[in-house]
Amino acid sequence: MNILFLTSEIHPLIKTGGLADVSRSLPLALHALGHGVRILLPGYVGVQAQLTDIHCILEDFPYGLLPAPARLLEATLPDTALTLWILDCPKLFEREGGPYQDEKGKDWPDNPARFGAFCAAGAWLAQQAGARLNWAPALVHCNDWQTALTPALMKFWACPVPSVLTIHNLAFQGNFPAHWCSSLHLPSSEFHMESLEFHGQLSFLKAGIVHANQITTVSPRYAREIQTPQMGCGMDGLLRRRASDLSGILNGIDELWNPETDIFLPFHYTARKLQGKARLKKHLQKKMGLPVLPDVLLIGMVCRLTWQKGIDLVLDTLEDWLTEEVQVVVLGSGDPETERQLAHWSSRAPERVRVVLGFNEVRSHEIIAGSDLFLMPSRFEPCGLAQMYAMTYGTLPLAHATGGLADTILPCRVQGHSVEGTGFLFENPVPREFHETLGQAVACFHQKDVWKQLMHHAMARDFRWNKAALEYQTLYQTLLSAP
Repeated sequence: MNILFLTSEIHPLIKTGGLADVSRSLPLALHALGHGVRILLPGYVGVQAQLTDIHCILEDFPYGLLPAPARLLEATLPDTALTLWILDCPKLFEREGGPYQDEKGKDWPDNPARFGAFCAAGAWLAQQAGARLNWAPALVHCNDWQTALTPALMKFWACPVPSVLTIHNLAFQGNFPAHWCSSLHLPSSEFHMESLEFHGQLSFLKAGIVHANQITTVSPRYAREIQTPQMGCGMDGLLRRRASDLSGILNGIDELWNPETDIFLPFHYTARKLQGKARLKKHLQKKMGLPVLPDVLLIGMVCRLTWQKGIDLVLDTLEDWLTEEVQVVVLGSGDPETERQLAHWSSRAPERVRVVLGFNEVRSHEIIAGSDLFLMPSRFEPCGLAQMYAMTYGTLPLAHATGGLADTILPCRVQGHSVEGTGFLFENPVPREFHETLGQAVACFHQKDVWKQLMHHAMARDFRWNKAALEYQTLYQTLLSAP
C-alpha cells in the first residue's frame, strides 16, 4: 500500500529527539515490507544542502493555508531508498535556529502558521497527489502535534483517505490562542470542545485525536497511562472515549545501533567477544578526562536536562553516590540551572563526574557503548530509545518503571545461581527509591558473573523495527478494510 508519512523532523537531516529516529526507521521497515512510502518534511534551512538528487515535482503548490509561494521538492533520504518530499516555503521554514525555536531557545511566534501550513499541505496531498503527482496514498500517517491538524483538515475537506496519528509525547500539544482558528481559516463551527478547542485555545494535538481514524502511541503501557488523570495531560477523558481506536505499538531501534558495526565507535564487539567493550570503556574514560579504572562502575546518561527526564533525582542523590566507587558521565542540555549544577559537580569532583553540555552524535554512541550502567530516571517516558540502545550494547539501564521503559526492561532478579533480567527498575520517581536501586546495581556490578549474565540477557533482546512494522501493517490493513 502507499503511505504518506508526515513528520517535522527526520534523521539525519534535522533532529531534536527520538521522533527523528522513528521517522527514518519506521518508513524504512515499511519499505522493506514492500509498501510505497513518501515522507513529507518541512524545508528547513540547511536540509536541501544535505541532499544530492533534489528536484522540483510541483512548482506552484496550491496556497491553501500557505501564506507565501511554495514548491514541492523530491529527493532520496541519504543512505536509504526512501523518497522524501520537502515543502519548500522559505518564508516559513528557512530561518536560523531550530525547527521549533529561535537561536535563543524561544518558540517561533508563528509556529501555528508554519505547521498549520504544513498540515494543509499534507491534507491536500492526501486528496490530490494521485491526480497531480501520479502517486495516491492509501492512508496518511501523522506524528505529534506538528502534523496533527492534518486529520482534521482531511475531514473538513471530505478527503476519503483514512488517517493515523501517532502520539510520541502527549505533553507537547501545540496549543495556541483562539484567534489562530480564524487566522488559519479553520471553520469557526469546529471551534468547540468536541473538535478543535481545548480550554479556550486551538489545540493541534486535540484536533488530531478527535479526527484521526486511528491513534497510536509508542508503547503499550503509555497507551494505558495517557488514559489516566495522572498522565493524560488534560486529555485523558477524550482518550478514554477513543480507547477502541487507540493502541500502543512499541518503537524499535535503527540498524545503525549495532556494537558489531557502529561507525561512530573505534572498537567493536559482540556478546561472545566483549573485549571491545572493555576497550571502549577505557577510551571513554580517557576522552572524558577520568582515571582509567576498569573495576569502577562507569555510569552514563544522555538526555535533555529537564524535569521530565528525572535529572533532579540525579542531582538530589549525587553526593551520596560519590561514597561509592563510581564514575558518572553526562551528555545533554536543557534547563540552565540544571546545567549550572552539573557543571559545578564536574569541577568539584573532576575524577568522578564529567559533564558535556550540548549534543554530539559520536559522543552519545561512545557513552552508551562505553558505560557499564545507563540512567533513565524519567518521570514519564512514552517509549524511550536509549534504554534499547543501551541493552543492545550490553550497557544495563537503570530506569523508572514507566511507559516504554517498563515495557522493555526486565528487572534484575538474582536467586542463588539463577540470574534474570536486563536492567534495574524503581517504581516511584523519588530520590530514596532511585538511590536504593543504584545501590543494587553497584552491588551486582561487583559480582562479575552476575553482571556478565545480565549483559548477555540484555544483548539477546531483539529491538529491531521488524515487529513494530508488522504491527503497523496490520493496523493499516484493518483500517483500510473497515466499512
